[in-house]
Amino acid sequence: MFTRMLAGVMPKGLYARSLLIVILPMVLLQSAVALVFMERHWQMVTFRLSNAVTQDIAALIDIYRDFHSLDPDNSKLEDIARRRLKLDAEILPPGPLPPALPKPFFSLVDRAMSSEIQKQIHLPFWIDTVGRSDFIEVRVDMGDAILRVVALRSQAYASNTHIFIIWMVGTSLVLITVAILFLRNQIRPILALADAAEEFGKGREIEFRPRGAREVRRAAYAFLEMKRRIERAMEQRTTMLNGVSHDLRTILTRFKLSLALLGDDAEAEELTADVNEMQRMLEAYLAFARGDIGEGAAPTDIPAMLETLRQEGERLGHDTEVLYSGEPVATVRPDAFKRCLANLLNNAARHGDRIRLEGSCDTKFLQIHIDDDGPGIPAGAREDVFRPFVRLDEARNQDEGGTGLGLAIARDIARSHGGEIFLSTSPLGGLRASVRVPV
Repeated sequence: MFTRMLAGVMPKGLYARSLLIVILPMVLLQSAVALVFMERHWQMVTFRLSNAVTQDIAALIDIYRDFHSLDPDNSKLEDIARRRLKLDAEILPPGPLPPALPKPFFSLVDRAMSSEIQKQIHLPFWIDTVGRSDFIEVRVDMGDAILRVVALRSQAYASNTHIFIIWMVGTSLVLITVAILFLRNQIRPILALADAAEEFGKGREIEFRPRGAREVRRAAYAFLEMKRRIERAMEQRTTMLNGVSHDLRTILTRFKLSLALLGDDAEAEELTADVNEMQRMLEAYLAFARGDIGEGAAPTDIPAMLETLRQEGERLGHDTEVLYSGEPVATVRPDAFKRCLANLLNNAARHGDRIRLEGSCDTKFLQIHIDDDGPGIPAGAREDVFRPFVRLDEARNQDEGGTGLGLAIARDIARSHGGEIFLSTSPLGGLRASVRVPV
């Protein structure tokens, strides 16, 4: 539980964690060292000052005993104490000392003064170090009189708390400044690498050059090598698909020419329909395998794209409406993204009568909802429809004449933008297909 609580309050970013790892041990160590040093220094100075004050009190006792007959009103003693020793001395009539006061737990001056008086004077005494914060009062029972001495607290105690605070704050600020400047330069290459990887995952290109520490540069060079391999594989696939599509289209063209020479009999019409169906399926397969690679991302007018799709829905004979809010321009691959939305629109048009396109865009995400009033898809089967060549027989009518690749292509395009497609129940009663991509 302690580990979970600690993980909850710890910073989540690498920059903040690195600062904590660097600064916290140094500050704690410096605090401990400074505290021990200052404590010893204060203790030593306090004992020396207390010793000096106690010697002054002992000297006043000796003056009283040796010269009381010459100074019966003790005016000379009090004058010497005030002028020479900076003490307020007074000779009181004999009597009992005040009751002992509670000893403060952390009062170093109380312990130091008590110890020195016991060692040097050897007479009953009473001391007050807390009654008045700026003064120390000592009473010594000399038998025939009581010597009352009031001294400034600073005469017996060295309070250097401000020095300790200034030292700690000053050195901590220096350490924090150095750590921030150093770690910022170390974290910046990591953030640049993360941005490059994220942009590449969205199908975008950015300028990226490995820099920073050796390990970071090694990771950056590995990323660039992986990026080159992926691009080379995509290029090889594109070349292969172009060759395959060219060869197959050539054969299908020959079939069409041969069928055209056969005339307009019923047999030729059936064969022509089969050839057209084969060509349509071939185009769908190649489009799925190609994945619209090679197109670059660019700022795109999303409301204009949705309006074009609305017109397409109207041409298909469906009541189609568009709602949009937020930023009108988003950076996507325009042809690929339009094809993603077109596939979802065609799926909605195939199974519903009413279609609604609803979009919104903020500083982080572009989100498009495509709703229809068709029969919908059961929640347990919504992931299955994204598998290639899968066509549902239940809930939605079978995709007659389809290849089962429309939704698979749409999700592939969404994911190539770093986003995703989700299916849910539409407010119109049918299916809602939501496309969400980062901008």
